[in-house]
Amino acid sequence: MSISFDTIPASIRKPGAYFEFNTSLAVRTLPTNAQSICLIVPLGDGATAVANVPTQVYSAAEAKAQLGDVAAEMVAAVIAAYRYAAVSCVGVVLPEGGGEPDIADALASTALGGYTILVPAWYSQTALTALRTHIATYTDSIEQQSIIGVGAITTTLAAATTLAGQINSGAISIAALPGTSSTDRQVAAAYAAMIASEEDPARPLNTLLLTGIAVPPLTSRLGRTEQETCLANGVTPLEVGAGDVVQIVRAITTYTTSAAGADDVSLLDLTTIRTLYYVRQACRERIRLRFPRAKLSSRTPKAVRGELLDVLKKCEDLEILEEIDANADALVVERSSQDVNRLNASIPADVVNGLHVFAGRIDLLL
Repeated sequence: MSISFDTIPASIRKPGAYFEFNTSLAVRTLPTNAQSICLIVPLGDGATAVANVPTQVYSAAEAKAQLGDVAAEMVAAVIAAYRYAAVSCVGVVLPEGGGEPDIADALASTALGGYTILVPAWYSQTALTALRTHIATYTDSIEQQSIIGVGAITTTLAAATTLAGQINSGAISIAALPGTSSTDRQVAAAYAAMIASEEDPARPLNTLLLTGIAVPPLTSRLGRTEQETCLANGVTPLEVGAGDVVQIVRAITTYTTSAAGADDVSLLDLTTIRTLYYVRQACRERIRLRFPRAKLSSRTPKAVRGELLDVLKKCEDLEILEEIDANADALVVERSSQDVNRLNASIPADVVNGLHVFAGRIDLLL
């Protein structure tokens, strides 16, 4: 390969030894995957925060002073579940006479904040549809953000499965804990905190505790059959574990049906979309680091493919992706037939799945 320089002109004629520093090859590791939460909350009486402006907070007392009681309630739940969570709030002005507000503007205000987990204080079809629209807009191939939405239902299993079916999004997860005395906002905030606590996108959240969430009475707890109903209908069931603690059974998304109406498990587990987001981020950052001012010659596709393959292999080392060598032929980088300045690539991503079910047969021998 020819050596290119950014600051040393090829036209120099005066004798001398000229050196420049090149940092584009310095980073050989994968990016980190730090998570940050933003709560969309109603502005309470006496709130000092400006509406539709995200504000980072560090305690429930600070959230109460700036945004009001609901913010304080949700921030307290986040911190109780995971004290190291990075949490911000954005306030929404309630309509005259109460009622559910339009949260679209508040969601839009988070777009440049780098938030990875959005948690509204309302869990109706209207609110979560607005959240779904926002996520679809800012996680697409142009904006390329990595956002998931989180909600919770504490009334009935039927209410949870109905809402999940109405939303049907591979980037929104709804937890169900019927009968708890904790509010749905507190449950959602605690659930979001535990998602944020796990930076490995492929690692399941099974058994993680929602510290601070009240245990429901025995008569209200989801039994085995009800938990299976949740998991078949896009709802994340929460259960009571040993020691009377609330924990995650299996974190899934609300996506269960394709656009054509067929059952679709491609985005069942929350780890799948989180892994895809991470792989996209890792590939994107490598290309931006290595080829910020690259020329598109006959050598370029091979060089780009080599960098992408290195990213995929590093993801395999971390057990985020697998079977990289087996799928290597599917990694294709080629010139566009429509744009002389463009490369197109197909990048296989065989995600590592969670070990959720073990089946064993015990054979009796006499």
